Amino acid sequence: MAETMKATLFIEPGRIALDDKPIPEVGANDALVRITTTTICGTDVHILKGEYPVEKGLTIGHEPVGVIEKLGANVHGYEEGERVIAGAICPSGHSFACLDGLHAQDGQSSPHGLKPMGGWRFGNTIDGTQAEYVLVPDAMANLARVPDGLTDEQVLMCPDIMSTGFAGAENAGIKIGDTVAVFAEGPIGLCATAGAKLKGATTIIGVDTVAERLDIAKRMGADHVIDFNKVDPVDEILRITDGRGVDVAIEALGLQQTFESCLRVLKPGGTLSSLGVYSGDLTLPLGAFNAGLGDNKIITSLCPGGKERMRRLMNVIESGRVDLEPLVTHRFKLDDIIEAYDLFSHQSDGVLKVAITP
Repeated sequence: MAETMKATLFIEPGRIALDDKPIPEVGANDALVRITTTTICGTDVHILKGEYPVEKGLTIGHEPVGVIEKLGANVHGYEEGERVIAGAICPSGHSFACLDGLHAQDGQSSPHGLKPMGGWRFGNTIDGTQAEYVLVPDAMANLARVPDGLTDEQVLMCPDIMSTGFAGAENAGIKIGDTVAVFAEGPIGLCATAGAKLKGATTIIGVDTVAERLDIAKRMGADHVIDFNKVDPVDEILRITDGRGVDVAIEALGLQQTFESCLRVLKPGGTLSSLGVYSGDLTLPLGAFNAGLGDNKIITSLCPGGKERMRRLMNVIESGRVDLEPLVTHRFKLDDIIEAYDLFSHQSDGVLKVAITP
C-alpha cells in the first residue's frame, strides 16, 4: 500500500488545491476507508469562500462512499473489503449530547465555548472525504454497510443531503394531510420535498427559478411549483392555500429573503423548519413575525449521522420509495476537482450534485 494519497486541501479563502498527503494511521477505534465516490456540498463552497473557517491544509469534503481498507483493533463486526458509507456527522455514541439523544450535536461544546456544526467532523475538524482515503473515527458507531444491488450514486446522498433534507421534514412534525412549502429546490430542498411526501404531506409547494429543479421537485413529490422570478411566491402560496397559509415552511437556502418568506406564508401555529447555512445575521421583521404572537415555531436541524440513520436512509432507497439518482448531474475524477468546484460553486450547466471518483 502506498504511503501517500491525493487529497483536496483548503489553502486559503478562494483557493483549494489537490496535493499529496500521508495516508492516515489507523487508531484502535478507527477504520480506513478507500473512497470510491464522494461529492461537493454547498457547505464546502462556504469553506472555499472563507465564509466558514477551517484550518489551512485540511482535507475537505464530508460525503463518503467507499470500501473498508483497514480496521482498528477495537472495531468488530465489519470486514475489510466491505462497501460502506458514513454520515457527514460522525457521533461518538458516548458524549453528553449523544446520551441526550442529540447525536448531531456530539462535540458541540469546546474549551472555548459552544461552536457551530456540532458533530460535523469530516472536512471541518478532521480530514475529509475528497481524497483517495478517509479515516472514519468511532467506526463502530458510524460505518453502515451498503446493501448489495445499490450503486454508489444511489446512496451518495445519504451521508448528508438526504439526511439533512429528511430531518427538515421530520423535525417539523409534518402530519398526514399537511400543506408544506419548500423554499429553494436545490439538493437539500429536493430531499426535503421527498421527505415531506414520505411524512404524509398532501399539498407540497416547491419554490425555485431553475426549470430543471422545478421539474425534479415534481418527481420528488411537489404538487405545485412556483418560479419566484415570475410571481411573488408569498402571494402565490397564500392564493393556493386560500389565504390559510401552510402548516410547515422549509427554508433550504440560507438567505434572509427566503427565511422571511417562510415566516410570511405560515399559518398561525405553523412551523418554520430552517435547513440553510447562514453566512450573516438574520432579522425577524415585525410583521412577518406577527410581533411574536403567532404561536409559530422556528426549528433548525443539523444532518443526523451515525450508522443507524444511514441504514434507515438506505432502506428508503432500497425500497424504491425515493430515487435520488437524478440529483447526480455531473461526474468528475478527483484529478479534476478544481474544475468540479468551479462548476458547482457557480451553479453552471444546470448542476445539482457532482459525483467525484478517485
